[in-house]
Amino acid sequence: MKNTQLHYINGKWKHITNAIEPKDLNPQLVLAFGATDLVGKPSIYEHIKAIFPSANIVSASTSGEILGDGLYDDTVVVTAIEFEKTKIQCVDTDFKSHTNSFEVGKYLMDKLLADDLTAVLVISDGSSINGSELVSGLNQNKPPQVSVTGGLAGDAARFQQTLVGLNETAADGKIVAIGFYGSNINIGHSSFGGWDEFGRERIVTKSDKNVLYELDNESALDLYKEYLGPYVDELPGSALLFPLSIRIGTDTTNLVRTILTINEAEKSMTFAGNLPVGSKVRLMKANFNKLIDASTLAAKEAMADVNNRAELALLISCVGRKLVLQERTVEEVEAAKNIFGNGTTITGFYSYGEISPFNPNTNCELHNQTMTITTFAETE
Repeated sequence: MKNTQLHYINGKWKHITNAIEPKDLNPQLVLAFGATDLVGKPSIYEHIKAIFPSANIVSASTSGEILGDGLYDDTVVVTAIEFEKTKIQCVDTDFKSHTNSFEVGKYLMDKLLADDLTAVLVISDGSSINGSELVSGLNQNKPPQVSVTGGLAGDAARFQQTLVGLNETAADGKIVAIGFYGSNINIGHSSFGGWDEFGRERIVTKSDKNVLYELDNESALDLYKEYLGPYVDELPGSALLFPLSIRIGTDTTNLVRTILTINEAEKSMTFAGNLPVGSKVRLMKANFNKLIDASTLAAKEAMADVNNRAELALLISCVGRKLVLQERTVEEVEAAKNIFGNGTTITGFYSYGEISPFNPNTNCELHNQTMTITTFAETE
């Protein structure tokens, strides 16, 4: 595997020092992560296409761009990857072409399925899609040995419009899936949060997929406001500081759910993923050191999955973590870099949701408020 990186910053394109010259690379895949108003510009896509005319170009808007051990806003980070022994296939679809998010996920997986499919990377719209339903669709016909990772595009902290594109300028409502084929590619994954739970556990008594109405037969929004205290006037943005931990059925592993919007008239809260009736939830709050330590843990586990020889690491972290950590956000990127060292190319972005299994050979899950890392290495 060979790769190179470009950075569009302060209105100019910059080639990353010590990387392979773009003219010496023949990539099959290019990942471009950037600010909404930049990846939505035809001139940005056309520039990338001119440099890598034969590559599949996947682009997404972000809530912040990751490059090496650095964190940026209002830029575009481009990573071009040439696989030496691995075949890839890219497919995309429009949310409006399907009846629901589940059908989107099922459609994408069915398009990629083959006997030698090893892994799937999903880059999805983050505004229209129901992330939980999307991953359920992806899991529907997925062979157990195929891992699925990825994330939902971001839009800074605006939550207005997210953009994704495949071989065209990024647009809203798009979802892209990349299939990796053959036995020569090793792909690792890991996802950690680092949040502390507090308050008593409550039961979801009324919900509709990702819209929550009642906890313990009381208004969920009113209960939530009681806990927020002085942060209540800053809703829905302040909700990113206090996500919910959710335990579904008999599952002993907790997921994290972030609030996207609130509806005062209906006394409801809309989350990035589903909260089924009967599931159990607790509020969570930030522990700065544990959030940063979670990045270290995710990097170690994802590195071990590829025999400690990651050639490329894709970091997808939640916008909520960025809003909590603020000026310390770069520390979680640096923590991952410290594990990977200089031999691993690092790219990524801040998202509206992360996709990853908890363990090898298990279904993928939608996560919020985590650092999720996917590692890539080709056999020598």
